[in-house]
Amino acid sequence: MKLNPLILFCALAVLLPMIGHAETTNGAVMDGVSHLQTEWARIKYDLSDKDQQVEALHQLEADGAELLVRFPESPELQIWQGILLSTDAGIDRGISALGKVRDARELFEKAIKTNPDALDGSAYTSLGSLYYQVPSWPLAFGSNTKAEEFLKKALAVNPDGIDPNYFYGDFLLQQDRSSEARTYFEKALKAPDRPSRPRADAGRRAEIARALNEIARKSAK
Repeated sequence: MKLNPLILFCALAVLLPMIGHAETTNGAVMDGVSHLQTEWARIKYDLSDKDQQVEALHQLEADGAELLVRFPESPELQIWQGILLSTDAGIDRGISALGKVRDARELFEKAIKTNPDALDGSAYTSLGSLYYQVPSWPLAFGSNTKAEEFLKKALAVNPDGIDPNYFYGDFLLQQDRSSEARTYFEKALKAPDRPSRPRADAGRRAEIARALNEIARKSAK
């Protein structure tokens, strides 16, 4: 069956602008993600003053919120806004901290519903770490059971990644499962470099080294 050239031309005329728009949108989203990632690493690992960290995070949260207004369905931006909120809550620990971790959980859950594999399963990693780091009921929603569930899902998506292995190792260490924790920390150290995130990788590897030193000290007693 021969295609009518006029019909084919009309179809392409409609389709090509849509493809161009999708590529432009995806590029803008990933540019925004890159900005949030880079600034987060600078704030977390290069700023030592707590007040400076909180102030810088508040500005970055505003940037993330603005990006989400433009691209509300982006799981990548949902993940990073959640990371910013949970990082802020972990540093500040003030009255607003519980509200921020609840907002972060909601963003991670939205991202998982949209695309659980986005950013190599980072929503699972972030949600799992949130569950073991916040207080349990009645203060908040912390749950070691849910933490392990989501961290294992993160590892299923990205088994060799530095973050899922680090956070599962940290969870195990918090549970006094030091031998198991060492396995995941050592695997995290062997994770491939992320060329676009050198500061984050260096900071994370320093955290892993400290955790392994802690395990070694415990083992020596």
